[in-house]
Amino acid sequence: MNDSPERAPTDERTVLVADDEAAFTDSLAVWLSDEYAVRTAYSGREAVEAYDSTVDAVVLDRRMPGLSGEEVFERLRDRPGDARVALLTATDPHRLREGDDAPPFDEYLTKPVRKDEVLAAVERLAEESPPPSAE
Repeated sequence: MNDSPERAPTDERTVLVADDEAAFTDSLAVWLSDEYAVRTAYSGREAVEAYDSTVDAVVLDRRMPGLSGEEVFERLRDRPGDARVALLTATDPHRLREGDDAPPFDEYLTKPVRKDEVLAAVERLAEESPPPSAE
């Protein structure tokens, strides 16, 4: 899918939140909606479908049915866009970073997460994302 829409020059950043726990996903979306345009996905497949080059930051659950967070990340890397990605996990993130085949996530958030942790992580991710192009 290389026909992704170009981002309109604006200051608003877009965040994609993907977790199979709908209530949790919706809570994260509410937390982020004051500062960002938020897209939600309730499965890995929905996350891949919702992603395009206008997304600045992605928050992915590690364990989702169908496609895991790692599998979604691999698919997103092959698509247009430069979004930074945080992985939500119930596992110690230090264990996930070990090994040569560990995906290079930009942030790791350990569940249960607090609102301030999510907001700070997404702010860092959005700041690291390239600015909107003015083409």
